[in-house]
Amino acid sequence: MYKSLIRPLLFKVDPEKVHHFTFNVLKTWMRMPGAASLMRNKFQVSDPRLAREVFGIRFPNPVGLAAGFDKDAKLFEELGNLGFGFVEIGTLTPKPQEGNPKKRLFRLKEDQAIINRMGFNNGGVDAAVERLKKNKNLIIGGNIGKNKITPNDRAVEDYLYCFEALYQWVDYFVVNVSSPNTPNLRELQDKEPLTALLKALQNANSLKPVQKPILLKIAPDLTDAQLLDIIDIVQDSKTSGVIATNTTISREGLVSDSRQETGGLSGKPLRERSTQVIRFLSEKSHKAFPIIGVGGIHSPEDALEKLEAGASLVQLYTGFIYEGPGLIKAINQKILEQR
Repeated sequence: MYKSLIRPLLFKVDPEKVHHFTFNVLKTWMRMPGAASLMRNKFQVSDPRLAREVFGIRFPNPVGLAAGFDKDAKLFEELGNLGFGFVEIGTLTPKPQEGNPKKRLFRLKEDQAIINRMGFNNGGVDAAVERLKKNKNLIIGGNIGKNKITPNDRAVEDYLYCFEALYQWVDYFVVNVSSPNTPNLRELQDKEPLTALLKALQNANSLKPVQKPILLKIAPDLTDAQLLDIIDIVQDSKTSGVIATNTTISREGLVSDSRQETGGLSGKPLRERSTQVIRFLSEKSHKAFPIIGVGGIHSPEDALEKLEAGASLVQLYTGFIYEGPGLIKAINQKILEQR
């Protein structure tokens, strides 16, 4: 029903407008008596064999929602009702910011992909915290970044601010230095600044009564030499794991009219490269740290490919938009079939 009826209607409208419209519809629908229970019965797969213990957290199933969809923690409860084992909110910054000028979100239907240059548009971490206080038991990841106006030599301050604000309200953190849509942000992936940033966060973490996992989200455009640096940095800073990967700036093989738009590309064209990065990190590190696999998952087979390459968990974003919530259930069912 989603792909034959709902998606064609949604895809007739500007993607950013549809995003906000969908949020409003889901919120309204889930408030109706019995609606949340109906969605859970339809989409959730409850089976103890799906549970995963990763960086000290027990996930009810290994399929999560990637950051970027629920930037401001406005829909995490409703999304949890669709069967996700965890939801990652953000990217959040200390101060609210509008992001880049519109139009900044583009569907590439022929490629089953999306290009975005949103630019960390969000209402600020403090506003998100107020909504997170209503969370009951859904596992939440907090994806954190820096404000556009913050120079790189002061970026650590922004990340620490977000860490302190979110600490009580999220289960794990994700350090985002790999978005292509904030000027000069990817320079923080270089070995020296990245090591300093991660160590500063781990130092703040060590002062807490309970340490929260801190993960690093990396770009798919890194060279093998840079990926080897990432392994060294993760181990040196005692970072809990890696999310592989963020969006790509590559446009190789695309056919859609919007392929030349600037921004980060997600969706099917990213599948192979993100899997290569997962396998490289897993093999070269000798599975020294957990990896969350994300990028181009549009089918259960795509998810299994990530898991077989070395991922402990997977996340959806563009595949969720193109395939609908039934994809979450299909992946979990396929995992059970393989056991």
